[in-house]
Amino acid sequence: MNILLSIAFVGAWSSGFIGAKLGSGSAPAVTLLMWRFLPLALVLGVVALTTTRASWRGLTSRDLVRQAAVGALSQSGYLLTVYYAIELGVSSGTTALIDGTQPLVAGALAGPLLGLPVSRTQWLGLGLGVTGVAVVTTADAGAATGVAWWAYLVPFLGMLSLVAATFLDRRSRTDVRPMVSMTVHAVTSAVVFTALAAATGTVAPPASGSFWTAVVWLVVLSTFGGYGLYWLILRRSGVTKVNTLMFLMAPVTAVWGALMFGEPFGTQTVVGLALGLLAVAVVHRGDRHDHHSRHDHHDRLRRTDRDRGDQDCQQPPAPEAVTPRRSAWHRARSSSPRPGRPVRATPTAGPGSG
Repeated sequence: MNILLSIAFVGAWSSGFIGAKLGSGSAPAVTLLMWRFLPLALVLGVVALTTTRASWRGLTSRDLVRQAAVGALSQSGYLLTVYYAIELGVSSGTTALIDGTQPLVAGALAGPLLGLPVSRTQWLGLGLGVTGVAVVTTADAGAATGVAWWAYLVPFLGMLSLVAATFLDRRSRTDVRPMVSMTVHAVTSAVVFTALAAATGTVAPPASGSFWTAVVWLVVLSTFGGYGLYWLILRRSGVTKVNTLMFLMAPVTAVWGALMFGEPFGTQTVVGLALGLLAVAVVHRGDRHDHHSRHDHHDRLRRTDRDRGDQDCQQPPAPEAVTPRRSAWHRARSSSPRPGRPVRATPTAGPGSG
């Protein structure tokens, strides 16, 4: 994975928690999200009708419905819970911590849902990451006052929503262009949040400058930066890698919150950040080792097959006792899948595919 791309993704995704904090004091979460997505959907809709019309060719109504479902889960459901939790008083660092448990859930489900193996080295990295984000925000969550206990359950719903969106997208066999998917997701979220704002009577935006600053911040950094890079890295590197980077969100958000809002920052944050960086390094190193091991294994198989072919050319024909039918049956039987063995899913392109 490109290092600069990963750094940009971590910074852009973390900016979403900071933007939510910026706007939480001036308007309800639904209002902020409505005005974040409504102008974005209009701009992307105009672009879709003009410069990117060719990207929509070949897509069926089923493909668009699937993308709308992915957008409803990964943007509407996920962001609403994050913003609402911060509005309830949960700190940005604690919200990022709960969101940081997503990689463990996604890694555990990658095998049964996608047929993608997760190595022991990757599990070690996932464990280190969970420990890191827990260390960063344990003290903050314990010291919180005036926050209802159930408020800490709200971000868990958003984390599960994003995990569901990830697997729903990865099971699709249609290669959807990035601008198409982002347009469908933005339009879906605009419709959802406008309906919620109208139902709750919170459509009108406040006149404060902090509200519109937060809107611009979220559109530029969080949507185009964080959300776009999420799907791009997912396409290039897979579920486990992109979700491992999520472990860095809580430490980075804690540092950012300390600089902008004076949130607590101490030794625990430093230790958590170090564990998060170590988790990413362990998972990526393990993945490279597994890749080289598989490559060497395939090379040995090819050399073995070539040697067998040379030997077959030099050996006399097989005796009459071994009939062609029996030999063919034996080969077919030995190459059949074993009962209960998981079938590896065919990798599919995600919305971030370019």
